Amino acid sequence: MVELSNVTKTYGTKAAVKDVSFRIKKGEIVGFLGPNGAGKTTTMNILTGYLSATSGTAKIDGEDILESPIAAKKKIGFLPETPPLYLDMTVREYLNFVYELKECTLPREKHLEDICSVVGIKDVYNRVIKNLSKGYKQRVGIAQALVGNPPVLIFDEPTVGLDPKQIIDIRNLIKSLGKEHTVILSTHILPEVQAVCDHIIIINKGQIVADQRAENIADIISGSSKILAKICGPAEAVLRTLRNMPEVTFADFAPQTLSDDSVAYIIQSSPNVDIRKPLFHLLCEKNWPLVGLESAGVGLEDIFINLVDGRYQSKKEVNANESNI
Repeated sequence: MVELSNVTKTYGTKAAVKDVSFRIKKGEIVGFLGPNGAGKTTTMNILTGYLSATSGTAKIDGEDILESPIAAKKKIGFLPETPPLYLDMTVREYLNFVYELKECTLPREKHLEDICSVVGIKDVYNRVIKNLSKGYKQRVGIAQALVGNPPVLIFDEPTVGLDPKQIIDIRNLIKSLGKEHTVILSTHILPEVQAVCDHIIIINKGQIVADQRAENIADIISGSSKILAKICGPAEAVLRTLRNMPEVTFADFAPQTLSDDSVAYIIQSSPNVDIRKPLFHLLCEKNWPLVGLESAGVGLEDIFINLVDGRYQSKKEVNANESNI
């Protein structure tokens, strides 16, 4: 449905994106993540035809965005970070304007009515946009992206500036849209991705560093593991000792640390290191009983930070290095 092949965009000698390739299947909701300046917006602009790539190709449902720009763009509904609204228009006037701008051929009244019903703006259809709340303005922005019923929807930071209830409403709306459309969600809000996405792509310094199904995202970290250990002993002394272990990259008190006479600790190990045996031996030497040990998993936040900081190699990188030995 969406395919980027070896896309590079340079400005003089600086490359904003470098050899970016990924494929997104029909019906997927994809979280496109990256720190500020990583190349997210540049990639989105290339996908939507706003920017041309220096090299490589971008295709939407088989249509090359440069060779067949009109055909490709008709397959895209785009919501930029700041919705492209005309504030002095009513919602009705604005959606009719977008309908004509896109040269939509679907039955006008029924199509716009269906869109308003889906995004929940029927009750403000005749109100002036500048008088709407931030949440409703965002919904109107999503509505304009749906005009023409494009198969691909691209949302850039759709919940920025919304209150918690509005954020939940927009997330639920995006999930419902994913039943009928391919959705690309560009964001830096990790809980948002965990809440709605079934595929995750992470870009850093202009290059793709992760491209996985959401349930398999932890597999990109080679050997990284995090455990929850319940230990009886002087809490501060135990924590200092854990942090001084050469195999440990992170250690801290876990939430709700107190349980009877034990304290819970989150411990993360170096790549390809099983921390359990050295931890057991160390605690025996200190006479600090280990009364509980379980996997704490690797969260999306950990994976994101590890990848963009270069703290861990991905399994792909490790395998490549081993093949060169």
